[in-house]
Amino acid sequence: MKLKAVMSVLNEIAPIIYSESWDNPGLLIGDEEQEIKTIYIAVDATEAVIEAAHKAKADLIVTHHPLIFHPLHNISSMDHVGKRVMKMISYGMSLFAMHTDFDVTVMGVEAASMLDLIECKILEPTVNDDLGIGAFGYLKEDLSLRELAEKVKETFDVSHVKVYGDLEDTIVKVAVFPGSGSSGIDTACIEGCDVIITGDIGHHDGTDAIEKGISVIDAGHFGIEKLFIGFMEKYVNDNIDDITVIPDRAQKDFTVI
Repeated sequence: MKLKAVMSVLNEIAPIIYSESWDNPGLLIGDEEQEIKTIYIAVDATEAVIEAAHKAKADLIVTHHPLIFHPLHNISSMDHVGKRVMKMISYGMSLFAMHTDFDVTVMGVEAASMLDLIECKILEPTVNDDLGIGAFGYLKEDLSLRELAEKVKETFDVSHVKVYGDLEDTIVKVAVFPGSGSSGIDTACIEGCDVIITGDIGHHDGTDAIEKGISVIDAGHFGIEKLFIGFMEKYVNDNIDDITVIPDRAQKDFTVI
């Protein structure tokens, strides 16, 4: 299948028109006429990911985060982004990113579904009431903050979480905001959520959240957003015939020691 046909299928689940104006998703490297036989799916196009994709003989890497985000004034091995761009071109691999377009159509709702939340709504609608960033809903049964933190670890397969709040508090209503979620705290408070599950929460945002009456479970940026890999692996397998799909195992999150 040609790359342009693959892109058409990818755009069905996450139309690029839904991406934020500051974002840079879509085809970042490649020729639309290239024949694609193997797709490698990852969160980021790190050097480890690129090498793993090359070893797997992938023609296309599909990532969540765009490798090319800020303007490139040159492409050389002296720059960490340019070096990876050059390597992918030399390997004959294309690169396609699905970022805020995927966030709007899939990420928050899928994270909420994995947590078994019910009566879910979009936390920050961007396109309409059914499409936007993050989601919120109710637990099927009340849990303590401690119990929910353990559920988050198990659900998203993370070794640890950072919690702001009283671990014995009862949690009923939950917001989930994959990625960097400090901007979603106030909205989650307005919606009456007891906790927001997200990533990249610093000291001040965490302590301020407690003062605002909401707890925070920080499962990491990569920790939650890596659900992109499994979701897209299934989506491609279900919608494109005669394509080999390989989920990334090369990228690792930071280590707590």
